[in-house]
Amino acid sequence: MEQLVVTEEGNLDVKDGKINPVVKAFAVFFSYLFHPVFVIAWVVLFLLYRNNNVFVGMEQDMRITVFLRVFSTSIFLPLVTVLLLKGLGFIQSIQLRTQKDRIIPYVACITFFFWSYYVSKQLNDPLPLRAFLLSAFIAASASLLINNYIKVSMHATGVGGMFSFFLLLLFGNLLDDVLPLLLAILITGITCTSRLLVSDHKQAEITVGLIAGALIQFVAWMIVY
Repeated sequence: MEQLVVTEEGNLDVKDGKINPVVKAFAVFFSYLFHPVFVIAWVVLFLLYRNNNVFVGMEQDMRITVFLRVFSTSIFLPLVTVLLLKGLGFIQSIQLRTQKDRIIPYVACITFFFWSYYVSKQLNDPLPLRAFLLSAFIAASASLLINNYIKVSMHATGVGGMFSFFLLLLFGNLLDDVLPLLLAILITGITCTSRLLVSDHKQAEITVGLIAGALIQFVAWMIVY
């Protein structure tokens, strides 16, 4: 069944609504599970608790402190900001469907992500964590600029950076085996496919986000190292 939708420009467009309900439910689930800010949480948790090469010798209580620090600045504050913006009427939807809705959240994320990276650098966190946090800041900054031209997929940018990060960990001999990279590739594919199914993103917007996220991670890694 085809549905009429209103584009950001105010025009009517036709969108194919023939998506299997089960497939749609899974696509929505993965879209939330691998939301860009949650990707940060999953990567940091992996580095702290499933990797034996980055946080070597760090005590358990210190690992919890590192995660809570990153969580508060890179995840909690951005999410609260979006909820407040919606509650105050500055944005139409917490899903940030329009380019206009994304401007203030991007600016907020740029601020919070830079803060997270700066604190990480000052506290002398391991280089891989600093590189990943720096890439989040650069990606948010780049997305704000790209947003002037196209509504780039934030999900694709997030998983693109995650994929590059695990690739860099592998080539830097910081992974115990190749399984985490394979899992990152799987998550990247599932997330991008999910956004094609249940969002109003065009394929080009997802492709641009994926490439941008991957390249930005390489740039951040080179800056930190």
